[in-house]
Amino acid sequence: MTTDSASARPSVLGLAPVIPVVVLDDAADAVPLARALVAGGLPAVEVTLRTPVALDAIRAIAAEVPDAVVGAGTVLDAEAVAASAAAGARFLVSPGSTERLLTAMDDSGLPYLPGVSTVSEAMGLLERGVAEMKFFPAEASGGIAYLKSLGSPLPRARFCPTGGVTAESAPKYLALANVGCVGGTWMLPKAALAAKDWATVEKLAAEASALGKG
Repeated sequence: MTTDSASARPSVLGLAPVIPVVVLDDAADAVPLARALVAGGLPAVEVTLRTPVALDAIRAIAAEVPDAVVGAGTVLDAEAVAASAAAGARFLVSPGSTERLLTAMDDSGLPYLPGVSTVSEAMGLLERGVAEMKFFPAEASGGIAYLKSLGSPLPRARFCPTGGVTAESAPKYLALANVGCVGGTWMLPKAALAAKDWATVEKLAAEASALGKG
């Protein structure tokens, strides 16, 4: 990947202040859940490839929720990249990165957020021309203080911290100059999902969306 090709890609970090990280066990929930998130002001929906129905969920959202920007998360290998793209994913997110995975994500033509948790990993991505990254697992890897310390030595790097981010800590992350958005699950409480309480999801999504307006 060259710097020019990377800069030509759409920015994942600019889609919304918060990217919901969705784990679905029932593909039938995908469309109403995505509609609730979009109605609440969170158009970017990361469906993680952690369950057997994930690709079906991505396919359904891509087909039936035109205002959603659906992406695939927990992308681990080239096969997952190809399957996600075929299902209609519009961006890719990985918890880490390998040379083979980065090549596959680059070749897909889709914007992507490769995961990093160390300075060396971030430097390696910058060498490839990749400046947008997922910082994961955020809280376990040093959190707000760690990301703040990267601002001066790595001024081109911008991050989406994910992993342990809450409604309370999200504004503190978003206040950092090198953070473009955060990923989280707090707007998707298990009780609401189990009850198919999409009104609660929409309300929490609206509150999360407002975090980027302060």
